[in-house]
Amino acid sequence: MPRQSGIGMLMDAAQRRLAVLGSPISHSQSPALHGAAYRALGLDWEYERQEITEQTLQEFIDSRGPEWRGFSITMPLKQAVIPLFDERDPLVDLTGAANTLLFDRGRRRGWNTDVFGITEPLRNAGLTHIDRALVLGGGATAACAIAAVHRLGADRVTVAVRTPARADWLRPLAEAQRVELEVRSLAELDDVQSDVVVSTIPNGSTVDLQLHERLTHEATLFEVAYKPWPTSIAAVWLAAGGRVLHGLEMLAYQALVQVRIFVQGDAEAPLPDEPAVFAKMREAVGLEQ
Repeated sequence: MPRQSGIGMLMDAAQRRLAVLGSPISHSQSPALHGAAYRALGLDWEYERQEITEQTLQEFIDSRGPEWRGFSITMPLKQAVIPLFDERDPLVDLTGAANTLLFDRGRRRGWNTDVFGITEPLRNAGLTHIDRALVLGGGATAACAIAAVHRLGADRVTVAVRTPARADWLRPLAEAQRVELEVRSLAELDDVQSDVVVSTIPNGSTVDLQLHERLTHEATLFEVAYKPWPTSIAAVWLAAGGRVLHGLEMLAYQALVQVRIFVQGDAEAPLPDEPAVFAKMREAVGLEQ
């Protein structure tokens, strides 16, 4: 059960520093989202970007001082960070990916909030029950997408990647959720049927520019990439009259749960006046209320 909301942190009040870690990181909108949340909550916290690679991740985390509260974790670190946790949310094991680290009384706690970041925009779009889904890409975000659409009812998921063998690591994750997983090449999508397409492919990639010829635009597209907008896939989808969900929606919802974790130490504990806080977060990145 969620704890009662409030800013009654059990952690040291001196823990005022936070950052998003990844590479490249200069485009990240996480500082805007988190900054808006902490201002709305009356917290004088710092949230910054840090360019960190898989090679420098452990040294960076190990060398942080007592003023650090935690980190948002983005690509390419969502798998590399997992061995650095002392304890972790079950979704981390279910997806093989994590995006949140909290320093909590000497322990490193890990979460995956990306699954929530995908399910909630889909629910808000009326996709409360999905039968079949298509996921483009085979990385950590694709694993989160499989878990997300499964939570909305999908028991059959097709994953499309440039090289199918690179998606083999997703098979045991899908099997653990009793999801029937089909892996295809991005060039073999002509007969794929789905209620929703979740694209986790970086914007502007070569395969990205060729996909529209192989996909039906009757399904809703959830485009995880968000900058620049519209992405190439989103632009074609919109031109064909299809419905597209903005990648910033995922970013905003996963950030909301991260704020809960950083403020309350609990992913399920609502923030004080959470709707107003979330409205400020959305406003900070230009999302409609």
